[in-house]
Amino acid sequence: MRKVTKKAIEAFLNGKSFSNSNTKVYQFMGQTILSLHDNEIAYNKDGKIKITNRGWFSVTTKERLNAIPNVSIYQKNYNWYLNGQIWDGNLIEI
Repeated sequence: MRKVTKKAIEAFLNGKSFSNSNTKVYQFMGQTILSLHDNEIAYNKDGKIKITNRGWFSVTTKERLNAIPNVSIYQKNYNWYLNGQIWDGNLIEI
């Protein structure tokens, strides 16, 4: 796991702000948001986490999301799998 990913997820889980290159964590309307290239890919509100890939099936998106507890994303035959189930990348609560 990259250092930037580790720091970003730590901030995301603890409701802190973070910014480094293409990754940002910020608060908006009572929730903490993880953003990659200005695409919001994860939301944390009161410990309830939702994720999406915003249509970006990239290695970096997968890495950032995989660093979140209880998230396991892998790719097989061009499909993404979230916790063992095929996933289209749409917003889902973990």
